[in-house]
Amino acid sequence: MKHFYLFCSLILFISCGEKQTKKVETLEEKAQRIHDSVITIDTHDDININNFTDSINYTQRLDTQVNLPKMEEGGLDVVWLIVYTGQDSLNAEGYARASENAISKFDAIHRLCEEIAPDQIELALNSADVRRIVAAGKKVAMIGVENAYPIGEDMSKFEEYHKRGARYISLAHNGHSQFSDSNTGEQDSIWLHNGLSELGKQAVAEMNRLGIMIDISHPSKEAMVQMVELSKAPIIASHSSARALCGHSRNLDDEQLLMLKENGGVVQTVAFSSYLNTEKHEARAEYMKGVYQKVADSLGIAWYERSQFASLTPEQRQEFFENYGKVREIGEELAQKDPNVPPAVNVSDFVDHIDHMVKLIGIDHVGISSDFDGGGGIEGWSDASETFNVTLELVKRGYSEEDIAKLWGENLLRVLDEVQAVAKTLK
Repeated sequence: MKHFYLFCSLILFISCGEKQTKKVETLEEKAQRIHDSVITIDTHDDININNFTDSINYTQRLDTQVNLPKMEEGGLDVVWLIVYTGQDSLNAEGYARASENAISKFDAIHRLCEEIAPDQIELALNSADVRRIVAAGKKVAMIGVENAYPIGEDMSKFEEYHKRGARYISLAHNGHSQFSDSNTGEQDSIWLHNGLSELGKQAVAEMNRLGIMIDISHPSKEAMVQMVELSKAPIIASHSSARALCGHSRNLDDEQLLMLKENGGVVQTVAFSSYLNTEKHEARAEYMKGVYQKVADSLGIAWYERSQFASLTPEQRQEFFENYGKVREIGEELAQKDPNVPPAVNVSDFVDHIDHMVKLIGIDHVGISSDFDGGGGIEGWSDASETFNVTLELVKRGYSEEDIAKLWGENLLRVLDEVQAVAKTLK
């Protein structure tokens, strides 16, 4: 009996020792494990075609907020690269110029994936492509069109854009297009169509037919209401946040969010400072104006405020955006050492919007976007290299791995699948 008790004590001692040596997963380790296991998709990243050449391209760690080294560093799997064209006159001449701009951006994206770095990044056209490319260890590019203005009045161009890889299109940007009123009409209450034009209504049907997701991030609320009524497939907001938390016209109010849920769509919360917390953004932005100007002056670079953009020539605008990342990066480094700088809008503010929308419309209808290289970026997620910080904040707030997978991409892929399934029935 004595030996039996001794044997039991020894087993108990060994068992306790094993428990003591078993490592407890820290919150950061848990977040990293989840981040590595889910597919991370950012649905809005602007591009400059000058960064898609043999000598300057996304294989290099450029000043851009998105490029392959920064995606690798931050664990960002999928970027929707944007064919963006600003609003101009509603006439044949304007449409022709815009069309040329749009095609140059399509070509740049294809050049990156097919000529510059086919071993590192590949273009995806559906969810199966996304999963296959990620499993192969490569990054994924997808194409969104911000503003259908370049299409002009030639409806066949929707099919052309689809063949070039476009998988979502917004019918307006800043300013009313031939298809749709813009949210910017709220500034003066002047509307061109009171929602969608007849051409816009035709565009909704054509995008449904082709399997292109309809993006409602920039069009007016009335246009969005009409798109929901007309569309036979779910819609998306590719880069918008919650108006209940920040009253910017680019955000969606609770009524719109509930409509989006009813439609089966998804809102991609955007890390755009002024759309997340106007008060914090304006205080910081006012202070940073002087910092950025000093940086630009020291570098001999022309610097403009956003209010001046409309009066700039295309060359001035292009030069500004070429230097924007560099000036901003140096300015932020200086601000970190400045005790007087107001606090920046950060990842916590960003996830506040995710929290609000998840509580209102459910985890299946919310996603994530940055608007990098188009004005987006916040403290903690200032470029693709810091993507992990979003997952870390979600883990801190108690989101499960399944929830985080949905937010980072599964919801968006579900909508894409449903939109493409609807298209098959219409054909």
